[in-house]
Amino acid sequence: MVGKLGKTFTNGILNENPSFKLVLGTCPTLAVTTSAINGVGMGVSTLVVLTCSNIVISMLRKFIPDKVRIPAFITVIAAFVTIVQMLLKAFVPALDKSLGIYIPLIVVNCIILARAEAFASKYPIGQSAMDGLGMGVGFTIALTLIGAFREILGNGSIFNLQLFGENNVFGSAAMSSVPPMLMMI
Repeated sequence: MVGKLGKTFTNGILNENPSFKLVLGTCPTLAVTTSAINGVGMGVSTLVVLTCSNIVISMLRKFIPDKVRIPAFITVIAAFVTIVQMLLKAFVPALDKSLGIYIPLIVVNCIILARAEAFASKYPIGQSAMDGLGMGVGFTIALTLIGAFREILGNGSIFNLQLFGENNVFGSAAMSSVPPMLMMI
């Protein structure tokens, strides 16, 4: 049983990475990842919502009629997004302000809805939890790597630590830290 759970977990990180392999969640990937810190914050927020919603949806899967499953999934997801946003506002207000509107948009993030529909609604709680953790960790890694790359190019820093002194050696690459400019990289 542990082997199956471990495979489900690592599948979300390596074989089915939401951002790199499945190309899901591109809205937060492009818009939020202006820094490594934002990538970690959005990734961990998504990880918590994904894991918790997978567990609850898996527990309720036999009781939710097919006709209302998507609205039911969205309701469960919205409850966890609200909790995460309240926790961010209370304990990490700077990160909450930086992530802005993208935290509430986790409710309709295609990664979470896809995992609810394709996995949590069909598998037992343990596997659904591991799927949520694996996909969440994979998404967090992807957002952190992209955010770090953009922060290095745009500001010459990583996690707000200057790498190249006061003068940014990349000059005009600073535009890569502006959300729409990622499309040009």
